[in-house]
Amino acid sequence: MLAAKQTGKNKLVAYHSLLQQPFTNQVQMETELRQAIIENQLMLYYQPRLELSTGNIICLEALVRWNHPTLGLIPPNEFIPLAEESGLILSLGEWVLREACLQKVRWLEAGILNYQIAVNISPCQFQDEGFSDKAIHIIEKTGIDPSYLEFEITESSIMQNMETTIAVLEKLCNKGISISIDDFGIGYSSLNYLKHFPIHCLKIDRSFVQNIQCNKDDLAITNAIIHLGHALNVQVVAEGVEELSQLEILKETTCTTIQGYLLSPPVSVYEIERSFDQYNNRPVMIS
Repeated sequence: MLAAKQTGKNKLVAYHSLLQQPFTNQVQMETELRQAIIENQLMLYYQPRLELSTGNIICLEALVRWNHPTLGLIPPNEFIPLAEESGLILSLGEWVLREACLQKVRWLEAGILNYQIAVNISPCQFQDEGFSDKAIHIIEKTGIDPSYLEFEITESSIMQNMETTIAVLEKLCNKGISISIDDFGIGYSSLNYLKHFPIHCLKIDRSFVQNIQCNKDDLAITNAIIHLGHALNVQVVAEGVEELSQLEILKETTCTTIQGYLLSPPVSVYEIERSFDQYNNRPVMIS
């Protein structure tokens, strides 16, 4: 039936055992992902964020990876959609937040990596009725200072049920957590409501940044978001910066912060700590 629907209306599709394979694979992966959360097969990688005015690393974004016992490292684009579809994203999101908090506490106790940690909050998580209470409980239980945390929430997530959204964001901010709007520019938003959100950062979606040096429309949109951020007195982060030419343009447009492979890909805890040691406890600099 699904195959017939996918090929268009008024279609007949004969059953074949191969049609069952994708569904079987999905069920198996969902079962294995559920087990992975329980058995700690997941791990966090971290991608740094650079402040252009100082050359300082100011934040590390926590990004989940699945270390499958037989398949090896599975990238998030292969299991995050499954987690969202199956509802596992709630328990997965809680795991990510808990582990990011614990890792930050470990670093602070070791006297290193005094950076803020950014954690992605999925739309399903944010719309969950008990999200803010669960998040605050995890923060209190792990003992992390909430000021070290930033929640990245997509633009489309926060535009649903405005009154509830504002109440949740204010509750989190009152605890000291920073809020950034992720993938800004590709969702749907109301600038009238944007001024009421207690946000600290706008993250320009990578789709605008990747062609900024050759597409005048992408440059115009990027520039507009940067000026909007300045007007709202919030930080602006350009995501997906991969080339020096993009960096130079972003400097000219007075973008405050960048993130992307030009600076560093997402890397393991070991690699983050090793890079930190290489710089003798000094921040990374890009000239």
